[in-house]
Amino acid sequence: MASHRRPKPPSRTRVTVLTATAAAAVALTSQAANAAPTPSKADVKEKVDKLYEDAEKATEKANGAKEAQEKLEKQVTALQDKVARGQDELNEMRDGLGLMASNQYRTGGIDPALQLFLSSDPDSYLEKASTLDQVSAKQAASLQKIQDKQRTLAQQRKEAQGKVKDLADTRKQLTKKKQEAQSKLAAAQKLLNTLTEKERADLAKAEEERASRGSGGSGSTTRTDLGNTPASSSRAAAAFAAAQGKIGTPYVYGASGPSSFDCSGLTSWAYAQAGVSIPRTSESQANAGTRLSQSQLQKGDLVIFYGDLHHVGFYAGNGQVLHAPKPGASVRYESIGNMPFQFGVRIG
Repeated sequence: MASHRRPKPPSRTRVTVLTATAAAAVALTSQAANAAPTPSKADVKEKVDKLYEDAEKATEKANGAKEAQEKLEKQVTALQDKVARGQDELNEMRDGLGLMASNQYRTGGIDPALQLFLSSDPDSYLEKASTLDQVSAKQAASLQKIQDKQRTLAQQRKEAQGKVKDLADTRKQLTKKKQEAQSKLAAAQKLLNTLTEKERADLAKAEEERASRGSGGSGSTTRTDLGNTPASSSRAAAAFAAAQGKIGTPYVYGASGPSSFDCSGLTSWAYAQAGVSIPRTSESQANAGTRLSQSQLQKGDLVIFYGDLHHVGFYAGNGQVLHAPKPGASVRYESIGNMPFQFGVRIG
């Protein structure tokens, strides 16, 4: 005889577990479908290069703010010293005027002119009256000098206060640009960390090959064929030789030697070794000498790249530049065609 028992329904707990498991599986499948694809090595390189370029722009702005800060600090110190000296001079002038007044009126409260008029000696009266006129004129001149000094001091104090404000603003700008550069560099490193060690090594090798393309040698060694291009001057030759001595030195943002450099740090340091002072930033260096076309370049001339002038190097000859390229790279030779050339600059 067949059983007419109804099947036992599944427990509420078991249904709940199964439902939750199914929901989780659906969610994971949906997340996997919607997740951004892992960036390719080429994508990472493109984004990292852009971040490095942005970091270099911020670095050059930071370098400019630092240079301005140092200049303002000197100006503020000089103005404050001038105000202090002026205040001392003003105090001495006031003391001198007080002594003059004290001597003039030491006989009491009677008007000096009346005292002279009552004198029994007419010749003495005339002599002393003349002296009194001279004293009064001298006192008036002293008062005028004091007033002029007060006005000058007020102007100098106002100028010093303005420079102090400029200095505070410049320090804020420096901090902002430093943070911006550090942020870009951190983002670039984060992207690089998504690659395997082998992929990073492959990228570095490809970058080195790109840098040396057309140079007849490695982009980071002295084996590059520089041709027979002469230096534009003895000082340019000395600066270029100093930069050559730093091939292989690492790029570090904001660094100006001797153990690390950014692009304008290398050029300004090298020219300093040749006894020539040039501005610190690439933008300022772009206006530090005579501008040249590419066909006019000679060894040791500066070469400016990018529309906003944020990169600079040395012309090395045979279509090559010597520069501090970017984070993760070292001072090296590179084909001038690898970057958007703007113009050259001949110092002196």
